[in-house]
Amino acid sequence: MLRKTRLMRQVEERYQRPLEKLLPEMYNEKGLPAMADELGISRGTLWYWLLKFGIHLRRVAVAPGETLEVKRSG
Repeated sequence: MLRKTRLMRQVEERYQRPLEKLLPEMYNEKGLPAMADELGISRGTLWYWLLKFGIHLRRVAVAPGETLEVKRSG
C-alpha cells in the first residue's frame, strides 16, 4: 500500500472515494486540466499522483461511426 499525503487524504474524504478509483474515472470524464482544477491541485501534482498510483493514460482516436470498448481485468 502506498503512503498518502495529507492532501491526498483530504481529496479522498471530499469525494468519499479512494484516489486509485477516483483519478481514472475523473480523467475519462473531464480530462487532465479540468480534473486538476476541480481537485484544486496543480497539473504537476496530478501527474505525480497518477505516476505514484501506476495509472497509465492512453489516447485513442475514434473515427465517426466507430466505438471504443474498455475491458477491465480483475
